[in-house]
Formats: sequence, C-alpha cells, structure tokens
Amino acid sequence: MWHAGPSFQAEVERAVALKIDCPHCGPRPFTEFDYGGELVLPEDPAATLGAEEDLRRVFVRANVAGVQRERWFHAAGCRRWLTLERDTVRNRVVGAP
Repeated sequence: MWHAGPSFQAEVERAVALKIDCPHCGPRPFTEFDYGGELVLPEDPAATLGAEEDLRRVFVRANVAGVQRERWFHAAGCRRWLTLERDTVRNRVVGAP
C-alpha cells in the first residue's frame, strides 16, 4: 500500500492549508483553532446597544470578499484568543491588528 511520506504531506500542507501565527505558540495549522467570527466593534464603544443591535453585531456576519478582522481561539495550543486580519478571497492571514 502506498503511503505519502512526511515531505509530501508537508508540501500539501504548505500549498493548501491556512496557517495562523499564534503569538504564544508560533505558526500553527488552522485546524488547531476554533473560528470565533468576524470582529465587529460598535461604532461608539461607550454607547449601550439594544439587545437586537448587539445580537446582530455578534452573530450576523457580513462575510466580505476581502480583508476582514476575525477572532480565533487556539483550542489545541495555548487556549488563548487572538485577533487577526484574513483575506477571505485568498484565505490567507495578512496581519494582526
């Protein structure tokens, strides 16, 4: 039976998988993280939002084609939340705010 060697698996992972640079653990595959959603901050952080506005801010996603700010939880690592900017068209992390 044919079995892909480590170099082939590493090449495939480099070519297709999203890597997230955890500030505590270093670059890790996205499979170690849980997606927490788009980060949408209220226009006025001091304002009190109504329940419907807050629900919409947290759970209704814009899903833009391009760069968006997101929250990810490193479930299989340091167990910390991180914020990053990801290009949803290319599925690549482009920076951390």
